[in-house]
Amino acid sequence: MKAQPLLPASLKRRRAPRVAVLALVLCSLLVPFAFLFDRAPSGGGYVTTEERHRQEVVLPLVDHVVVERRGRGGTVSGGRQDAPEKKISRGSSEVIHQHAPEKRISKGSPGIVDQHKQIDSHSKPKVLPAPKVKPSKDVVESTRDRREISKDTQVRQKGAKADETEKAKACQLEFGSYYLWSREHKEVMKDSVVMRLKDQLFVARSYYPSIAKLQGQEALTQEMKQNIQDHERVLSVSTVDADLPSFINKRMEQMERIIARSKSCTVDCKNVDRKLRQILDMTEDEAHFHMKQSAFLYNLGAQTLPKSHHCLSMRLTLEYFKSSSLDSDDSPSGKLNSPKYRHYVILSRNILAASVVINSTVSNCKEPGILAFHILTDAQNFYAMKHWFARNSYKSAAIHVLNYEAIILEKLPKYSIRELYLPEEFRILIRSIKQPTENTRMEYLSVFSHSHFLIPEIFKYLNKVVLLDDDLVVQRDLSFLWNIDMGDKVNGAVEFCGLKLGQMRNVLGKTAYDPKSCAWMSGVNLINLDKWREHNITENYLLLMKKFKFKDEQSLRAAAFPLSLLSFQHLIYPLDEKLTLSGLGYDYGIDEEVARRSASLHYNGNMKPWLELGIPDYKKYWKRFLVRGDQFMDECNVNT
Repeated sequence: MKAQPLLPASLKRRRAPRVAVLALVLCSLLVPFAFLFDRAPSGGGYVTTEERHRQEVVLPLVDHVVVERRGRGGTVSGGRQDAPEKKISRGSSEVIHQHAPEKRISKGSPGIVDQHKQIDSHSKPKVLPAPKVKPSKDVVESTRDRREISKDTQVRQKGAKADETEKAKACQLEFGSYYLWSREHKEVMKDSVVMRLKDQLFVARSYYPSIAKLQGQEALTQEMKQNIQDHERVLSVSTVDADLPSFINKRMEQMERIIARSKSCTVDCKNVDRKLRQILDMTEDEAHFHMKQSAFLYNLGAQTLPKSHHCLSMRLTLEYFKSSSLDSDDSPSGKLNSPKYRHYVILSRNILAASVVINSTVSNCKEPGILAFHILTDAQNFYAMKHWFARNSYKSAAIHVLNYEAIILEKLPKYSIRELYLPEEFRILIRSIKQPTENTRMEYLSVFSHSHFLIPEIFKYLNKVVLLDDDLVVQRDLSFLWNIDMGDKVNGAVEFCGLKLGQMRNVLGKTAYDPKSCAWMSGVNLINLDKWREHNITENYLLLMKKFKFKDEQSLRAAAFPLSLLSFQHLIYPLDEKLTLSGLGYDYGIDEEVARRSASLHYNGNMKPWLELGIPDYKKYWKRFLVRGDQFMDECNVNT
């Protein structure tokens, strides 16, 4: 073999730099390819500037969604809100943890755990670490804008809820329990298309005067006038969507086009604004009128005897006169006039209401044989009431029905109050002195009527009675009342210290009174008739009555409130508050457990349990003591 010639040392030194340059060129070509193809979702993956900008823009949207889900009542378990699993790369999770103000996503969430397991199962290529890129000003401003928009939306929603709450308070304070009843029985709107027609009509009317004055718009004016008349003609015969004709959609589209053409014309905005304001004022006045009208009808329904109850009263009256044994002797005998028995007095015109009071009292009494009930009613319902309690027995309790008007006319002619007045109820608004607009609540206070002050004269042979309102349900034995020693007090009642006499200067007038005395309520009242006569309560009441001027019956009934409070000033014996739970005739928020534990339930307010507008959740306590299977109740549909 022929030997190769040896290269000189100088040539070797020249060749070495060339090889190094060639190697550098090859590396410079291979490195970009490595960066292009090595972008796997690994822990050290490279993230471009555009991708980081996109994640930072999405970040406030993720925060916004979480807030919205919580606001909508998303399910919460283990102290946090459950969210659906999302596949989030590690790079994006790092961005969230780095820039988010709160850690919305923890490493223990299901999506992150599964993802880390998937990353560890693959080999990690060696790549350069991700460069730190600062967000641009545009991205920061857009993020800030989105957050401000979400905050503005939340503020608007809170403002709308606050406005709605204020309107609700104003409506409740003005219309009383009608507002509660209207919310409970609110119906779904069936006139959404009709309302749209009215809106179009209002807008067209506001633009019509300005369009009619423009020159060259005679055709638009005529077309608008024709469409306005067509809308008025349709609305005059349609109150709900079901009444609308089939071609109404075409009319609405046509009106929309006309309104759009009108808005494109150059008109005086002040005239349009003035016209819209007039329409708004008219609409508000009309809405307020309808609210007052419906509240009046509500109160009329609350004060009017239901048709079925009127039927029952008439049928019982006819049956009384058809019966052969007409008992004309109303004088009490036996235990009805004996002080040894426990006497209850009820003023009522409602047969079923008085029946429930007596039945509930007797059913919960351990010794019903020593109970005697005296029912004072008017001449119209006297015979029906008498026949009802003659037909139905309430264990061994004695029941005596009296004609109040006949007693006053024949035996007590010197008294001018000859008409039977039931316990009077007054709606009271109690405002805080420090915050009169915020801390305002409404209460219904029931007190004695003018007829109550003649009870000692009617029952001269008795020394102690318990007065029961006819909108009451007794759930416990009331025998303990007869063991109470009231001392020199006259009226045992539940006090209402949320209202004191000093807060009623405009009602009580110039009469002397103790401003720190609490108001009290009727319902269950223990009356010491002997002390009543000693303190001359009836005579003092008549003297106070002369100081008040009465223009009509309404002002006479309104005077019962100050007269009752002033007549028994310093003569009230406070009974336990647990004796009577009041408010079942207007308050929807009474707890069922509290109602079940109370000794008696008082349905003071407009929503009486025998009315259709009574609160459904509380009717069951009253219906439990109704007499079942009576012939006249079935014929008059009272049970339904």
